[in-house]
Amino acid sequence: MENQFFVDSSHLSAEALEKKHRVETDPSYRTNHMEYLPGMEKIESDVCKNVIEQMKSFDYSKYTAKEVKAALEHDKCSIEDFKALLSPAAEPFIEQMAQKARLETGKHFGNTVYLFTPLYIANYCENYCVYCGFNCYNDIKRMKLSMEQTEKEMKVIADSGMEEILILTGESRAHSDVKYIGEACKLARKYFRMVGLEIYPVNTDEYKYLHECGADYVTVFQETYDTDKYEKLHLLGHKRVWPYRFDAQERALKGGMRGVAFSALLGLSDFRKDALASALHLYYLQRKYPYAEMSLSCPRLRPIINNDKINPLDVHEKQLCQIICAYRIFLPFAGITVSSRESEKFRNGIVKIAATKISAGVSTGIGDHESKYSGKNSGEKQGDEQFEIDDSRSLEKMYKDISDEGLQPVLNDYLYV
Repeated sequence: MENQFFVDSSHLSAEALEKKHRVETDPSYRTNHMEYLPGMEKIESDVCKNVIEQMKSFDYSKYTAKEVKAALEHDKCSIEDFKALLSPAAEPFIEQMAQKARLETGKHFGNTVYLFTPLYIANYCENYCVYCGFNCYNDIKRMKLSMEQTEKEMKVIADSGMEEILILTGESRAHSDVKYIGEACKLARKYFRMVGLEIYPVNTDEYKYLHECGADYVTVFQETYDTDKYEKLHLLGHKRVWPYRFDAQERALKGGMRGVAFSALLGLSDFRKDALASALHLYYLQRKYPYAEMSLSCPRLRPIINNDKINPLDVHEKQLCQIICAYRIFLPFAGITVSSRESEKFRNGIVKIAATKISAGVSTGIGDHESKYSGKNSGEKQGDEQFEIDDSRSLEKMYKDISDEGLQPVLNDYLYV
């Protein structure tokens, strides 16, 4: 699990242990994280250049209270204004930021909050990412749902009233190839109005196939936009290739997806710079694809065991609130998702200010929605979870809590004709 990170190497062969040791201790043994591997589609795009230039030049220590006040007074938030709102100088102004963010949210989303649930269908992974519970060296219970099992899970979720699902896999083409994911999308279309994907990045033609199978949108976590830190955290596997991951959303849009979502795992590196880069990634891409729906997710890395392997930069709730409010002021039209990693109290508060989408009835394990929703245990071996959640409310409870706050929970706002 993410906040109980521990790599148990006792199950590894001598050869695997040697390879693991080499990639950890000898950078020359690793592939170049900025070079594409065979089969990876390379697209010509200026988005990456623009984002990295802005991120590298971002000196958040230079901003003052005067610039923060000016940013809050402007009708339209510029990139410079956004940088000021992300800076430490803005921390004393969080209340004013929240008030402005709430107004912007109301203009574009009314008082609605969208609900969805994730469904993990496989947890096999071929990457060695040192902070992830699914990484290929972790000794966890691996599982891949059959289509029969997948449909059973989907039916349980749909029977709860949920109309939007996010399908997730570990990053393994060998165990969860595109055809397998496509078949899961076809099943999901039978039960849900909205189908999202959070899988390993693929090429444009593969995104086109998955869209034809029923997928509406794609979420990709860049994890961190700091390429040097990224290299130290992603030691092995296709995920190690930073630029291929960066361009995933654009390939998805070229493949016909209706929407895309962006995110950094706040705390892996300098969270202020990663927050800037995430928002600018969306900002520049939206100008190339103005018809697309775009959103930001806001997960943060909690303090974990073996910090020396990662050196996480703790992001406190107050700082997370600052980031989310800044996102809303800079990108008033964008959806903002706050995950179940956060507490019930925090999520109840942030949906009244800036967040527009939250998960409910969440399980990050493989094949356990039936037991979670019905209380029945099938007796089958279940796959281990990727990380632990903090807010485990059911759809029914989440729906009631949102309604009690005077907000309107929304399960779907699309009709297919």
